[in-house]
Amino acid sequence: MGKIKVTECGGIKGLKVVEPTVFGDSRGYFMETYNYNDFKEAGIDVEFVQDNQSSSHKGVLRGLHFQINYPQDKLVRVVNGEVFDVAVDLREGSETYGKWFGVVLSAENKKQFFIPKGFAHGFLVLSEHAEFVYKCSDFYHPNDEGGLIWNDPDIGVEWPIPEGMELSFSDKDTKWGSFKEYRK
Repeated sequence: MGKIKVTECGGIKGLKVVEPTVFGDSRGYFMETYNYNDFKEAGIDVEFVQDNQSSSHKGVLRGLHFQINYPQDKLVRVVNGEVFDVAVDLREGSETYGKWFGVVLSAENKKQFFIPKGFAHGFLVLSEHAEFVYKCSDFYHPNDEGGLIWNDPDIGVEWPIPEGMELSFSDKDTKWGSFKEYRK
């Protein structure tokens, strides 16, 4: 090991921030963004089956999403720009059920965020533009989508929304239900 540094997040079991070792010189840099053996040794023993990439402009807020019957582990990172990335614990019986954790991911800091199955996930674009990539442990199932409204007061995500920032949502992201509704 030693190629990655893994940090547990906010006392929420399973959430991890992963920082790769970056080898740089006057030409630029090199880093491994994923190595199964290193991740397994760090407690992330997951087989990823799908990679996704999205592009968004400043103020886009995506989430909070999850798959209902086909939950996914996700390993997310930003390759251009900066986002505030959030995971909400939806694992029934978890000591941190309903709690959230957020981390700034950027092309500059090169941090990755591991979000295990059983979490809702979303992000807010803080830079003028951001490209977001993620590995998933199950395939996308369009008829299996679930979500929570991004500003649910019972969850209380503290989104870092600067004064004057206009938020932009998909239609579905404005219609998700509350955490109370989800628990029923």
